[in-house]
Amino acid sequence: MARSAAADYAALAGFVLLCAAISGLGGWATAGSVSTWYPTLAKPSFNPPNWVFAPVWSTLYLMIALAGWRAWRRSGGAERRLALTAYGVQLGLNLSWSFVFFGAQLIGPALAVIVALLAAILVNARLFWRIDRAAGALLVPYAAWVAFATLLNAALWRLN
Repeated sequence: MARSAAADYAALAGFVLLCAAISGLGGWATAGSVSTWYPTLAKPSFNPPNWVFAPVWSTLYLMIALAGWRAWRRSGGAERRLALTAYGVQLGLNLSWSFVFFGAQLIGPALAVIVALLAAILVNARLFWRIDRAAGALLVPYAAWVAFATLLNAALWRLN
């Protein structure tokens, strides 16, 4: 049975709201440290300026939402469950990194979380790619940014 366009757009709104909630909770966990603790850290030369993070993450969260929606629309049954479970795992790790790094100010444990996050994104992208190539491709910039963030996290751990 085909879904209506209204149901498809409602689902898209759900994916966007989910990603916005993850972003908002991560921002809440980050807010207390980004202007107090984080500026005191020794940073590597490739550390981007703070203003870069908000537009990059806003764009990535929109792409993550669109990827999830596309995969949801084009799959069903066990294939959908597996792909969306991977999606949930990477979003959960994404959120936990903010709480570990900024909330608890634990750079080393945050490195372990972000390595797991990168692996989860790669698994998720592969599962989405099998369902819908565009959905998988939408996660590639996210994986690239998290790979960069992993290097940054590792450098911050080494320097501090």
